[in-house]
Amino acid sequence: MYNILMLTTGGTIMSTQTEEGYAPAAPEVLLSQMGEVAKEYHVTVKEILRLDSSNIQPEEWKVIAQEVYNAGTNYDGIVVVHGTDTMSYTAAMLSFMLRNLPIPVVLTGSQVPVGQPFSDAIPNLCCAFAMAASSAPGVFIAFDRKIILGTRAVKVRTTGFNAFESINAPYAGIIDATGLHIDYDILVAPEGAYALEDNYSSDVFLLKLTPATDPAIVDKLIDMGYKGIVIEAFGIGGIQFMRRDFIAKLERARANGVAIVVCSQCLYERSDFSLYQVGQKVMQTGAIQAFDMTSEACVTKLMWALGQTDDMEKVRFIFETNYAGEVTL
Repeated sequence: MYNILMLTTGGTIMSTQTEEGYAPAAPEVLLSQMGEVAKEYHVTVKEILRLDSSNIQPEEWKVIAQEVYNAGTNYDGIVVVHGTDTMSYTAAMLSFMLRNLPIPVVLTGSQVPVGQPFSDAIPNLCCAFAMAASSAPGVFIAFDRKIILGTRAVKVRTTGFNAFESINAPYAGIIDATGLHIDYDILVAPEGAYALEDNYSSDVFLLKLTPATDPAIVDKLIDMGYKGIVIEAFGIGGIQFMRRDFIAKLERARANGVAIVVCSQCLYERSDFSLYQVGQKVMQTGAIQAFDMTSEACVTKLMWALGQTDDMEKVRFIFETNYAGEVTL
């Protein structure tokens, strides 16, 4: 029988109705409904947080990472029950903090609270437990009978049960009538000792450009003390330099030791800033290209990188390294 640790953090899956709307409740709400889900496993349950995931922030990522690490290899796998709204961010950050993770850590939740009509809670838990017992190392999200790498998941729907998509990478696994099928080709095997590297900098800002964005916002971010900026540029890679000149501002950011990472606003396919003048000018400022990374992975990786070093060349090296399947280089 597989030995599984289930860490609960709150979320819709274990929420109940209150005067102010749905709010997370005690784990018993979830445990009372699990029934057959845990029948094949020896499950240890530990509540570590009781939060709507909108309130899960970098401080909570560190708590979750430490709980996973402290559990060591005493379990075959770990299931983290989590709200859906920021699940992609948590999964991505855990992928970076938990270096050379030797067991499966699987995040899941639901769009409808457990016990409610049409709830997707129990099917999602079934998939999460199956993946946790698979021995496939890494951080994953299990949702709607799909398994997604923690660094490739994005929430793309607010109410649909197929809330998450795997962006620019195949599913790590699917569940059908014949069981769980894992795509081992996209998994990243551990290459060293298991370690917790949970230092981070929360001084990272995500800026989505519009044609009218005032470049002075970069000055404001520098003056506010931000250490890193992720810019969602246009299309395959472009930032305006006519009338609203961002290039000069990016050069000022670099001179002030602020790391700039640029990705595309497009969900699918990779950026390539070498193709157009508007992209090449960006690269000449020393900005770091994110290629096919999601915005969630860019933000968390930059937070994590700045927690390891303030040397901009080392930050660049980190972004030129594929740690957890987050980028195609």
